Amino acid sequence: MQTTYLGYIILAPLLGFVLLSALYIASFRVTIPKILYTVIAITMPIVSFIFALLLFIGALNENNLYHQMLFTWFHIDVYTINVALLGDHLSLFMTLFITFIGGLIHIYATGYMKDEEGYGKFFAYFNLFMASMLLLVLADSPVMMFVGWEGVGLCSYLLISYYHHGNENVKAGNKAFVANRVGDFGFLIGLSLLFITIGQYGFSYEALSAHIGEISFSMLTAIGLLLFVGAMGKSAQIPLYVWLPDAMAGPTPVSALIHAATMVTAGVYMVARFAFLYDLIPQVGLFIASLGALSALFAAVIALQQRDIKKILAYSTMSQLGYMFVGVGL
Repeated sequence: MQTTYLGYIILAPLLGFVLLSALYIASFRVTIPKILYTVIAITMPIVSFIFALLLFIGALNENNLYHQMLFTWFHIDVYTINVALLGDHLSLFMTLFITFIGGLIHIYATGYMKDEEGYGKFFAYFNLFMASMLLLVLADSPVMMFVGWEGVGLCSYLLISYYHHGNENVKAGNKAFVANRVGDFGFLIGLSLLFITIGQYGFSYEALSAHIGEISFSMLTAIGLLLFVGAMGKSAQIPLYVWLPDAMAGPTPVSALIHAATMVTAGVYMVARFAFLYDLIPQVGLFIASLGALSALFAAVIALQQRDIKKILAYSTMSQLGYMFVGVGL
């Protein structure tokens, strides 16, 4: 019965997005009390956190590995992609982090945005972001991770350019979108190569881990580097860091939720999730660590010359992410 909690963790904010969107559309015809938006927006991350906490405690006490098969997405010859969820120590810890910190930022945002136009729309985007990030973390396969990966990219664009009446904000949103698409192109090629080489055995992390040794060393190196290109974009490392400072143009809760607390850690999580691959190509791990160290130092030096507090925080975030890449790279 506990495995069904995995689905509920994602379903809660996804339901919040649907309800908030419906209410916002209805608000063009009837008056919707702001408190209704607030209750839905705050409740859904809290519900996700409770389910995540129950599963995490169970995983620690009983060393459980939770798995939930939802349905088969497509089946062609020997190739099958399932929509399934995986709850292990890594994914559940990240889920706790996302839901707890995300829930606090939702509460903060209700006060920050109380006088802003489009209150309901803002929290619909916020809940959709939470659902996408949770899917990214709890996915049982790289394909499902990529769905969540693109979902947080979309929400990032929508939220950075939330103040769309300002031309600079729209440019910042476009910049983030384009920079992340460059990284995602490399990520997608890496996933495609992985699928072509051992996809016939299944494309879950468990199946990939069991058969990763059948791929040649040169191909493994190429796949590892290409996957990391996606992480460079999502986690703002050299040279794809250029979008992060401008992304602070959005409302402050957006900066807190997406560009400091959760989304930018997706690249670090991806490298950790593919540890079974990077263990076989230590020179790529050393490259990741070296680039992380360079990014950490580079961003810290730039931050010293900034006078805009939000840009200082942006470069500080990039620097801290560099330290994380040193950790997972090594």
